[in-house]
Amino acid sequence: MNRYILVLAALAAPAASFAALYGDTPDAKHAWAVHDRNRPNPVKIAAEPGKPPSDAVVLFDGSRESFEKNWCDTKGNPSKWACDGKGEFHCKPGYVNGGAIRTRGEFGDCQLHIEFRHDADIKDHPVGAQMRGNSGLFLMSNYEIQILESYGTDPADMRVPNYADGQAAAVYAENPPMVNPARKPGEWQTYDIVFHQPVWDGLKLVHPGSVSVVFNGVLVQDHWELEGLTTHCVRRPLAPHKTALPIMLQDHGCAVYFRNVWLRPLPSRWANKTHSSLTADENEVMALRRRTAGSLFAKITDPAAPTAENVMALAEVVAYAMEGEAAEMWKKTSAGYLEAVKAKGDAVKSIAGEIVKVRNTLRILERNRVIDRKFELLAELEALSVKYAWR
Repeated sequence: MNRYILVLAALAAPAASFAALYGDTPDAKHAWAVHDRNRPNPVKIAAEPGKPPSDAVVLFDGSRESFEKNWCDTKGNPSKWACDGKGEFHCKPGYVNGGAIRTRGEFGDCQLHIEFRHDADIKDHPVGAQMRGNSGLFLMSNYEIQILESYGTDPADMRVPNYADGQAAAVYAENPPMVNPARKPGEWQTYDIVFHQPVWDGLKLVHPGSVSVVFNGVLVQDHWELEGLTTHCVRRPLAPHKTALPIMLQDHGCAVYFRNVWLRPLPSRWANKTHSSLTADENEVMALRRRTAGSLFAKITDPAAPTAENVMALAEVVAYAMEGEAAEMWKKTSAGYLEAVKAKGDAVKSIAGEIVKVRNTLRILERNRVIDRKFELLAELEALSVKYAWR
């Protein structure tokens, strides 16, 4: 049988599905294409209402055992804070009674959830507004998100007016919350925090890091870029430190109650070396592209067969890496397919849909400079599209 008849029969047959190209192909900073089905999907976790996500580190589940397991004083000894195992723990009144506590574990970039409340009958303190239910959440023991009874912050309502960058949900001594969604004393309140630590290259600051705070469901800190260390008071500028440190809760001599504390370690945005216009390492990107190209090429049963399916499958391969055996096969198969299309003459109209799919795939390669406009198969299919008014 004439080999062109065999090829044309293949052209008319339904094509098997493959991960078609869409918009941008991989490039020097991006190892994956747009809508890339070869890109790993997210890991599935459970996230039930009112419960920590299944991948969370639970730092307090309400039990005394959980408190003792996860928290200690700043020297690593058992904490003097109160925990009766009934769902909460608290620092005791009296300046300063038990001292700050910290997690036994050390953490860096994270998502953190914590709930707190103040006594319903909280009283003003002679020292001033900063002693009204004062505590603090210190990320990496260095960056304080203020905890304070801040339901009423109008100076006209306060015996001793408070300062804005020391109220609840402030990045202490740096940035006040955008709004004040604090609840009344006695009611439980929540902080949901996303924290990214400063990034250093030796002593050179690459990025100052950031913190976002959702206070009682309201965004009050939106990627605030850190300016300094806020242990006791802000110290500018930032300075390098370990990449993992404990979470700390401050004892400021006030009764503050805590419950439902959990944390999810987060990968650093700056650790993404294979798919980022900001941080990608071109060598690592290319290494991953080569691995993906090799895996895709190995899945093609007979890459030399000059079919539309093979042309599109090989187009995906060379979009990752136009080199080696795959590049040679791409040239050979594309040329064979071009020969078969030309041999069909006017009968090519019967496979217009297929031709348009191949043409559109080649257009993506051309737009992303994998091939140029003069590539013979693309030029022929564009000419046919004009001739027969194919869109």
